[in-house]
Amino acid sequence: MLEFIDRRAFLVRAIAVTGAGLLATRELGALPPATRVTVYKDPQCGCCKAWNTAMTKAGFAIDVRDTADLSSVKTSLGVPESLASCHTGVAGGYLFEGHVPPDLVQKVLRERPALVGLFVPGMPAGAPGMEGPSPESFQIIAVSRDGRQYVYASRAGKAQA
Repeated sequence: MLEFIDRRAFLVRAIAVTGAGLLATRELGALPPATRVTVYKDPQCGCCKAWNTAMTKAGFAIDVRDTADLSSVKTSLGVPESLASCHTGVAGGYLFEGHVPPDLVQKVLRERPALVGLFVPGMPAGAPGMEGPSPESFQIIAVSRDGRQYVYASRAGKAQA
């Protein structure tokens, strides 16, 4: 009987600690596990696959939509032509164009700013999914809901591991 009570006490404590941990996680504004991102990309693009891998490692669930007509998808989603890149992610009502660092995607989804989304125009060497021998610094551009564009963050590119 004593052994049963000890197991029960252990389970009660474990549940309490786990519940407190979940509560603390929610209070800190962490993302729920496996936040889904729909990614529109060309089926032949390797760097898009690398970005998807980086996003998966950061805890996102990726729903890939390969398309041969990516430009019409970008137009229908409202991606400004001047900020276009090789793929477009959509999550939580936001656009994530190009090689946006996963931590910034998490930040936007957690904080819910009044943005259309974040954009990394072109394909800068060293951005997530574009790591290589000659990384460069790059900017992440935010577009507000009123259409204003501004530098949201700047990052040093990373070399290939």
